[in-house]
Amino acid sequence: MRRIFLFVLVIEFCFADSGLSLDDAIKKVKEQNSEIAIAQFDERIKTLEHQAALGANYGSLELSQTALRSNDALSIFGYKLQSRQATFADFGFKQFSGSNYYTTPNDLNNPQDRNHFQTKIEYTLPLYSGGKLEQYGKITQALYELSTLDRQALTLQKIYELKKSFFAISLLDTYLYNLRLIASNTAKLEAKTAAMLNEGYVKKVDLLEVQSKQADVERLIHQAEANRELLYAFISFLVDEPVLRIEKKDEEVEMLQSSGERILNDNIEIKKAEQGVEISKMNIALQQSAFLPQVGAFANYGSSDDTYMNDFAKNDAYTVGLQVKWNLFNGGSDKNNLEKARVENLKASQQLVLAKKQIALSIKQIQTQIHNDDYEIKSLKKEVELSHLIYENYAGRYEQKLVSINDVLIKQSEELTKVLRLKEVQNARNEKIFELQKLASKEVQ
Repeated sequence: MRRIFLFVLVIEFCFADSGLSLDDAIKKVKEQNSEIAIAQFDERIKTLEHQAALGANYGSLELSQTALRSNDALSIFGYKLQSRQATFADFGFKQFSGSNYYTTPNDLNNPQDRNHFQTKIEYTLPLYSGGKLEQYGKITQALYELSTLDRQALTLQKIYELKKSFFAISLLDTYLYNLRLIASNTAKLEAKTAAMLNEGYVKKVDLLEVQSKQADVERLIHQAEANRELLYAFISFLVDEPVLRIEKKDEEVEMLQSSGERILNDNIEIKKAEQGVEISKMNIALQQSAFLPQVGAFANYGSSDDTYMNDFAKNDAYTVGLQVKWNLFNGGSDKNNLEKARVENLKASQQLVLAKKQIALSIKQIQTQIHNDDYEIKSLKKEVELSHLIYENYAGRYEQKLVSINDVLIKQSEELTKVLRLKEVQNARNEKIFELQKLASKEVQ
């Protein structure tokens, strides 16, 4: 029975949840991160703006219903004409005597109050806009594509932050392991020193030095654990759910195998700069449309009466027509707007050139730093190994009363310093590789 119980424990341990993996965390960031969700809303807004711009090409159809009441002479005469109900009496002919041309027609000047109901449907269609509507459609489409690039750039940034946090936790775990090992060794050294103090072989100050070193190591352990907890909180924020454990990652990330030219071709910021140049070209064409005529067509159909919907077909009427508008002069505003668009295009083109140069320089700097870090890590690993052997040697010589406790603590501090420096360089190297991956748009390809 006991063997079965132990076997079950082993199986549960082997298949226990090892924590959130980096791949799963990246997937969760893409699907659940609040900032990325907001960027997706911006993307959707740009899509709707583009669809609204395209809709202007199809014109507009409007239905209007008017209900009026008036005793204004001109309005009532117009109402009767629209309703096809005007008579000669409305002109005051029944008061006309045939000889007095100066008789005031009371029916015409002082008509009775009248209701007027008009139902009308009207369709307007732009036939030619000088390319304005076409350019609006192109610009809104380009702005949508730019919002997509913004969302991808934000996603790359969040993944970069996630990777840094994952590997920082892994390095902190390794760092904590070494600190606890040092703490254990220091505790053993403290016990030996206390025993030797009782025998009179060492002084009280030796024990205090060991205890002081132990307190310092415990302080470093507490700081590392607090930073580790903070990193877990940040990962939880990025994936938008609580994360208590993660899968351990290797201390050193593999170098990105991609040429500088390939990274430049895939870089999101350069693509955004290229899109900015294209939008500025479209804006030039948009401003040029102000110098061309605008042609539109319209058609309306309706009916009017003094009673709502009384006899629609009897009183119906239609109007169709064309309209041409051509702005000949507006104080030079159109000319200045066109010149502004051309300058903005020159600016965007220069920004694109600058972006390519800056990113190419950043790639070169990062690759050089990674290359230097590789050599330093290789050297530090040997130094850590050597400093640990030296510490063990001094600890053994201390037991034989060949060196002082101060010498042992100095060697232990040197070992800890080497371990810390190694972890710092490894972490810095990892961050540089993650930054290179971000520049190469690795996670959105």
